[in-house]
Amino acid sequence: MSDLVSVIIPTFNRSQFLLRAIHSVLNQTYKNIELLVVDDGSTDETHKLLTPLIENKSLHYIKKNNGGVSSARNAGVFSAKGKWIAFLDSDDEWLTEKLEEQLSFLKYNSHLSIVYTDEIWMRNGVRVNQKKGHRKSGGDIFLKCIQQCLIAPSSVLINKKLFVDMQGFNEEFVVCEDYDLWLKISSLHEIGFIAKPLIIKYGGHDDQLSMKFFAMDSWRLKSMYFILLNRKLETEKKALLIKLMQQKGAILIQGYLKHGNPVAASEIELLLSKISEVVV
Repeated sequence: MSDLVSVIIPTFNRSQFLLRAIHSVLNQTYKNIELLVVDDGSTDETHKLLTPLIENKSLHYIKKNNGGVSSARNAGVFSAKGKWIAFLDSDDEWLTEKLEEQLSFLKYNSHLSIVYTDEIWMRNGVRVNQKKGHRKSGGDIFLKCIQQCLIAPSSVLINKKLFVDMQGFNEEFVVCEDYDLWLKISSLHEIGFIAKPLIIKYGGHDDQLSMKFFAMDSWRLKSMYFILLNRKLETEKKALLIKLMQQKGAILIQGYLKHGNPVAASEIELLLSKISEVVV
């Protein structure tokens, strides 16, 4: 019998995109799925829009108070029954064979507990080519994950046990929660990769978190510091981690001071001072 995949779509006032995401799940060639839509306190037409799908049991609808995307995803996993968890952001879309290809990959790479895919980027209706620095790969990709958020949540299929072992997404992170989780996982595990675009990521709309928050590297710095304290890294990995923390920290301090935020600058200075206590 095929494994059950729990698909989790977190959403907050995204009724204009939501049905596109949902239909891309329902149209998957792999059929043993449960779809959970976690409504993170929407005030738009989300519930009205979903009512027919709820009534015909095409999806499980979970309504919660607004707590951010991390809490919404975690709530979905808490209710999920599947061995495998897949996330889909409500403004993204899957190609029809996405889950089937990932499960086939994992069948022949049974030592892996997570796999992600390449992606198509669309911005304001126009396809955007990825730069060389965004090229993805699999295996031991920790060093790449330090430098950028390599993995799109919408592209991931992860064993529920691994997700729970990592304690899910950090709900204290208002942004970069995905960077944080992939860093925790890649510092301990190999990550599978399918070098084929199996999702479409849409960008350019105003409610994207990356458009709303500045100084996002402050959150990445916190994530790096956690890894520094809680992982036994090889010398090369630890050295690069510390180097990047110092570089990002210096830029953040300069930016905070330039924009009249000495308190935030002092917080970064304090964190950087603690790095010197860690012996490479």
